[in-house]
Amino acid sequence: MEHTQLYTPQAETLSGTPWQAYPRPQLRRDSFLGLNGLWDFAACKGGYDRQILVPFCPESALSGINEHFHENAALRYRRSFTLPEGFNKGRVLLHIGAADQHLTCHVNGKLVGKHSGGYEAMTFDITDALQETNEIRILCRDDLRDQTQPYGKQTMKRGGMWYTPVSGIWQTVWLESVPEEYIKSLRIDPKLDSVTITIDPPLDGKITVLTQGEYPLIQGKATITPDDPRHWSPEDPFLYDFTIETRQDRVDSYFALRTIETKEVDGYQRLCLNGEPYFFHGLLDQGYWPDGLFTPASPECYVNDILAMKRLGFNTLRKHIKVEPEEFYYQCDRLGMIVFQDMVNNGDYSFLRDTALPTLGAQTLDDEKLHPDPATRHIFLTSMEATVAQLRNHPCILYWTIFNEGWGQFCADSVYHHLRSLDSSRIIDTTSGWFRRKESDVDSRHVYFKPIALTAGDKPLVLSEFGGYSYKPKDHVFNTEKTYGYGKYETPAAFAAAVEDLYYQQVIPAAKQGLCAAIYTQVSDVEDETNGLLSYDRKVEKLTPERMVPIAQALQNAMK
Repeated sequence: MEHTQLYTPQAETLSGTPWQAYPRPQLRRDSFLGLNGLWDFAACKGGYDRQILVPFCPESALSGINEHFHENAALRYRRSFTLPEGFNKGRVLLHIGAADQHLTCHVNGKLVGKHSGGYEAMTFDITDALQETNEIRILCRDDLRDQTQPYGKQTMKRGGMWYTPVSGIWQTVWLESVPEEYIKSLRIDPKLDSVTITIDPPLDGKITVLTQGEYPLIQGKATITPDDPRHWSPEDPFLYDFTIETRQDRVDSYFALRTIETKEVDGYQRLCLNGEPYFFHGLLDQGYWPDGLFTPASPECYVNDILAMKRLGFNTLRKHIKVEPEEFYYQCDRLGMIVFQDMVNNGDYSFLRDTALPTLGAQTLDDEKLHPDPATRHIFLTSMEATVAQLRNHPCILYWTIFNEGWGQFCADSVYHHLRSLDSSRIIDTTSGWFRRKESDVDSRHVYFKPIALTAGDKPLVLSEFGGYSYKPKDHVFNTEKTYGYGKYETPAAFAAAVEDLYYQQVIPAAKQGLCAAIYTQVSDVEDETNGLLSYDRKVEKLTPERMVPIAQALQNAMK
């Protein structure tokens, strides 16, 4: 379908090497050599006939390719590098933030690693393949016809709530050097007054917390109890910086003190942040960009989105069917934005079964026999495990969503228990929207096309999707011919009035009657879907703080 190519302000001023921010903010070393920039590229068996700007996917305008190749095409990347003098401390690691779907990597002709799965980071030890001058070759293959792999909102025929597919490398590629005995990972388990930090492997050493002093690290573990503990929240996103030093290694990181739990308050089950009832006033966040698709032009784009939503009074983003670079979660940690994090679906999607009939009211289904393929189920579970391992230390994430509207859903109760075994500290929304089973920490509903008429029960009530009203600002629209949303408004005044009326007449009264969270659709327009509070190019803010902040205040007051 025809469309208008839009660009964010950051893309319009992009120059030099993109994405130079340190890619792993909670395990930082002083060793960092970025490999983003121009790589040789080919999508055939012939020679490298063009160049691609990494980390942007070939389907994006920013990549310089702007083309989706046939399914399972061999996307080939090549570049050379020389290590700076003194860089090698013992081992050299190659990191790739994410690549969709299957990746094979060679350094100087030697195979150094393979990976499958489009949304998690990978690390290859390339020490034994190094020479004085080095060549990396990466092969990526992506086939949306194979639905065993997570694919999220990608589709071959975009339209409505389904978007342009992404393939190949789409996050930062970088090198670091580590000593022979190094910290491979750390785990941060916070409470209100203390935090336990565990490293792997379990090395001895010390932890130094800024303003708090030193703590011994014994067999890889330490518990820290700060003086006058300061709790993290959107209103006060305080982070404690700390350093870990072992016999050979040193890393910098941060933690926050905060808890999320369920309590009965005035006869209703409430979600409580740091022990107190809190209304999670949020937005669906798809994480798509008109110029970079999965990858914005710069990390500044994340900052701008987060701050724009905070100015409107929102405190929560539901990161929808996508895992972002860690930079996104770092900015949410730093700026104070709660994240409800979705797992990424695989398996088949049926419009009739998963959307049409549930929207009409058919919202019960036995999922034991759904998506029975063992490989599909195994890949979903291992992808979920990887997501939790990669993101669990970020204090902004308070809530996991497993299945959305039945997409890829199977054995939901068993999957809930598996996720609970991985993380006992967060809220789990097992089935967002419909097809509810027994095991879930919340009662999670989607409401479109009809009034919000929900009754709170024995679990906290969450309106995990609603709204989605469409307004298309002139000259900032991807598809000028078609409109997709859940209610259409022709002027900014009519749009703003409709959104206000929805909150004042339906959401705020529901909050007083037990509703704990409400996730409006959505942060920005995305391609043909024009129901964002920002235009797709982020140049138009459709609502104003003067009209929206009082709504946020009323929702918090409903908790009192």
